[in-house]
Amino acid sequence: MTNADRSGRPAEAFGATAVGGTHARLRIACLGLWLIVAALAARQVAVVLGSPRGERLTDLETWAGPNGVLHVTGSLYDSTRFTGTPFGGLVLKPLTRAAEQALGWGWTFGTLLLVVALGLVAARALPQPIGRRTALLAAPVAIGLLMLSLPVRNTLWLGQTSIIPVLLVLLGCFAAHGQRTSGLLIGVAAALQPTLLLFTPLLWFTGRRRAALSTGVTFAACTALAWAAMPHDSHTYWVHHMAGVGLGGRADDLGNQSLHGALLRLGLNGPLEVALFVALGAAVAVLALRRAVRYVDDGQLLLAVAITGCAAIVVSPTAWQHQLLWVLLAVVGRAGRRASDRYVWPVTVVLVMTLQARMMLPDMPSLDPLRTNLVLLAALAAATAVPFLSRTSPHHQSPTPTEYAPAAPARFRHVPLVPFLRRVLTRPNLLLELLLIRVTYAAYSQVRLAATGGSISAGRAEAEENGREILGLERALHMDIEHWANHTVVKIDWLRNFSDFYYESFHFVAPLTVLAVLYWRRPADYRWARSALGLATLLALIGFWLYPLAPPRLMPTLGFVDTVHGVQDFSQPDYGTLTSLTNQYAAMPSLHFGWSLWCGVVIAVLARRWWIKALGMLHPLFTATAIVVTANHWVLDAAGGAVVVGAGFALTYLLSGPRAATAAAAEREPTPTRKPVHS
Repeated sequence: MTNADRSGRPAEAFGATAVGGTHARLRIACLGLWLIVAALAARQVAVVLGSPRGERLTDLETWAGPNGVLHVTGSLYDSTRFTGTPFGGLVLKPLTRAAEQALGWGWTFGTLLLVVALGLVAARALPQPIGRRTALLAAPVAIGLLMLSLPVRNTLWLGQTSIIPVLLVLLGCFAAHGQRTSGLLIGVAAALQPTLLLFTPLLWFTGRRRAALSTGVTFAACTALAWAAMPHDSHTYWVHHMAGVGLGGRADDLGNQSLHGALLRLGLNGPLEVALFVALGAAVAVLALRRAVRYVDDGQLLLAVAITGCAAIVVSPTAWQHQLLWVLLAVVGRAGRRASDRYVWPVTVVLVMTLQARMMLPDMPSLDPLRTNLVLLAALAAATAVPFLSRTSPHHQSPTPTEYAPAAPARFRHVPLVPFLRRVLTRPNLLLELLLIRVTYAAYSQVRLAATGGSISAGRAEAEENGREILGLERALHMDIEHWANHTVVKIDWLRNFSDFYYESFHFVAPLTVLAVLYWRRPADYRWARSALGLATLLALIGFWLYPLAPPRLMPTLGFVDTVHGVQDFSQPDYGTLTSLTNQYAAMPSLHFGWSLWCGVVIAVLARRWWIKALGMLHPLFTATAIVVTANHWVLDAAGGAVVVGAGFALTYLLSGPRAATAAAAEREPTPTRKPVHS
């Protein structure tokens, strides 16, 4: 009997329709990604070429400026901040002369074309076999990530040429026909960036010995040609500056993300530092090359190239930001046997290569060695430490699946809107969670600060006007109790001290404690609660942006006493500037109250004992009292905080469905018949 669905159509035809629908969705997704890439490219062009001349393409000015390479007869290194090799100075003059005539337009668009070419080559170099979805989406994703990366943005802004060596190496490894051509391209890349000679032993030990010899010969020939044409400059670069050390800036500058720069920043110098750099650099190079050879044998040539490039960053005397693209290429490596661990490495790489270091780690003195060397640490990890999976590993294509709780029925027909956001029973990866929480909070702080035009005092007039509106509304509703409450508490020392302490101490401690307990004891509910908190905070940011509001303590002539921060000098234009790290006019909605209410609701819903539920609800009550009596918020700010928290829980429900009532029981006693579901 022919299988048919209820409409009478054969199942085969139905399956064909489903496959056709999948392909159509893939094409639409691919088109959307290409549109995003085009938008990113247009934005980069607008940012660079829309900036005043003299502030953009500053490295290009070392060529085309009044004292640039094209206009002086002296040494490359005496007259400019040129940091390339003598061979680079020899062959790039024609390009920069054309760039001078095009006023930067040709150079910028040419760089964008190089980025596109780099992304296309990297996408085609992914290890086989790959699925249709990966094949379609790989190129726009790769180009988009490159556009967002700090090295490419830095290259476009400065007018640098650092993409050319990376592209030459990839072309030599994946596009060149014949080993001699491959070696020729890589040799030219090494002549432009000498530490890329590390690819020579990689080629040799993977059986491409003609390519290795061609690389060495090409590098030697290019360097000799430059030495013959510019002997003084060559002596300056190779002897006086030891392959470029100190050119373009001090070697201990934060921008130098090489091992040499890190050792100098740690206070080492002289022969001891040189010996340590040589010893550690040699160890990194050997270990990285051994790993790269192993991954070439495993069929992961792009990963092997990325590992070797990361080692070149580490052992280079100077590795400036525009030279660090190799780390981004290491995103192709797969690490982690569990599905929940699979995204730790790629997310870390993307964040490190697209965000400033201060967004990754807090600005604490104890973390300075990590924050100032973050890209170097990522390169070092990729070259020597990250346990990338072999293609022969059973976990390479199929990681250990994630366990899900049974879906709970929703009250509404179209809930959840995102069905794949199911209730996960296992804990998420802790490193990934901490990283995302930190980056999210850093982004929250940046958006909050920018909500009044990038400075705390920029929106003072509007914030004060909105403050008068809020006060007028509260008077109309007969709920303007802030002045009375503030002055009442000021007269009672112990109550004032308690309110100040509560306001300052529990804002971050309480939500982090609740998240930590849920992570450890109730992982299925952790994700639900964390999502609600994140959505509520996002909605609050929109409120800060649309409605800057001065709190009572920053409203002149109203007579409020700032019990927490002390007396403010209202005669100063920037009297609201208490700190450069936050926006004092982001009062509506109150996240002090919103986060405390989130804590109370989560505790009330999840706690098993009634007295714990009651204690949990006391926290938002105490917080609401503290923010009002200390003059840090209006009563309506607390109401706004309650609204965004309620909306956060509602959006979580709409997107992922109700919190599964069986999740807690499943955590305690997993049912033996439930089968893991692949994520």
